[in-house]
Amino acid sequence: MITKVGQIMLYVNNQDEAVNFWTEKLGFDVISEENNGQGMRWIEIAPTKGAETSIILHNKEIVAKMSPGLNLGTPSLMFFVENLDELHSDFSNKKIKVGEIVNMPSGRVFNFADDEDNYFAVMEKK
Repeated sequence: MITKVGQIMLYVNNQDEAVNFWTEKLGFDVISEENNGQGMRWIEIAPTKGAETSIILHNKEIVAKMSPGLNLGTPSLMFFVENLDELHSDFSNKKIKVGEIVNMPSGRVFNFADDEDNYFAVMEKK
């Protein structure tokens, strides 16, 4: 029986720029970095070192060559935060592309984009 989501694969065009975005702008930690010596490199990141779920940054071009039928689209990720207004302001100050805060039946939400225009969402959970 599945008990949790362990890792989410995020396929990016530039892994180094993606690592910088997630760590420098969003404050994520690099958990590990692996390289098989044959061009396959992956970087594991997470909001904190003890997080149950992490994101693996893969090189989109290399993965496409290795697995031509794989869906390389951006997953729809929803992150949770306790202070949405503060995070929205922080992201805006860091020149991250952010949407307006909107009220949804499940809570207040805004979306943001990484440097490759992949969009993600943040919801306030108190």
